[in-house]
Amino acid sequence: MGTWRLIGSMVIEKGDTVSAVSNKTESFVKIINDSHFAFLHHDISKGKGSTAVFAAGGGRYTLKDGKYTEHLEYCSARNWEGNDFVFTVTLKNDTLTQSGVEKVASIGVDRVNIERYVRVKP
Repeated sequence: MGTWRLIGSMVIEKGDTVSAVSNKTESFVKIINDSHFAFLHHDISKGKGSTAVFAAGGGRYTLKDGKYTEHLEYCSARNWEGNDFVFTVTLKNDTLTQSGVEKVASIGVDRVNIERYVRVKP
């Protein structure tokens, strides 16, 4: 549980790295409480220029034996809603790593997502 800031990510699709969040131009946080998660992703240029991006989502999650399953109930990309995503998670000190397959058949998404977060201190 806590608030987590993304420090590194990689998305691999068909064997190729297709995107990675740049900590120099973007900010991404995930908030996890005892039953729900939420994420917020935006550019740091306040929506101006070619790097403008905003995404948000959340829902319930389950965690059992290192398997973290997000049940995405709300998402700014509405066609992602209603899907479950299963990740393997590890926690070492204040670093959370999650990796797994994101698959949304209706829009042709089938990729590996690897994310590393650091705990945000209060």
